[in-house]
Amino acid sequence: MSSIFDCRDESQLLAGMRNARQAIGRGDLIVMPTDTVYGVAADAFSPAAVQRLLDAKGRGRDQPPPVLIGTKETLAALAESVPEPVERLVEAFWPGGLTIVLPAQPSLVWDLGETLGTVAVRMPEGRVALELLAETGPLAVSSANLTGESAAISALDAEKMLGDSVAVYLADGLSKDGIPSTIVDATSLVRRGDDSAPATVRILRDGAVTREQLQEVLGDLLEAEEQPTEHAHAQEPDGDS
Repeated sequence: MSSIFDCRDESQLLAGMRNARQAIGRGDLIVMPTDTVYGVAADAFSPAAVQRLLDAKGRGRDQPPPVLIGTKETLAALAESVPEPVERLVEAFWPGGLTIVLPAQPSLVWDLGETLGTVAVRMPEGRVALELLAETGPLAVSSANLTGESAAISALDAEKMLGDSVAVYLADGLSKDGIPSTIVDATSLVRRGDDSAPATVRILRDGAVTREQLQEVLGDLLEAEEQPTEHAHAQEPDGDS
């Protein structure tokens, strides 16, 4: 049976964090609040736990979850490289509602699904999320809903959809605005071989960070308009936190 903890109560927060950390260690799923929408989370380095996450949502391996991290510095450990324009994005919008897709570090031993060698990474805002990530390390996190349903903006919303497939629910009131993160594809900034394609950053999904805000940081590096993408991390509209 699932446990629900109200993290606005300090005593429940401590118990909830302990139980959530233990659940992640066992390979179980948890639901956690973020600054965008509620997310269902699993140990990013446990293939069985990631598959459990996909199964709980009714989602295929062709829709791999993003990874949430607790510090900006962790990005360098997960990505093959961090180009200077991405450093600018991180400085401007992390912690916050921007997910960045980059080529993954080849040495990583994990299986997030059919990523085509990429990883989508975000550092969220919020005490609960950041304290949990500090204890667990990177987590694979997708919006806490069944695929095709609206993203959960409360732990109760998530519990109604995901039920006992999740071991621990961390509640922290309603999500601030219920708007998921903006997802950008920065993979073309990492040059590969004789690739002559223009190096630009493409918006895969509009969300919490606006095109205008991205334009201020990236200038001409921001692709003028969205175009179809073959990257595995092109998320469905209600797909991720």
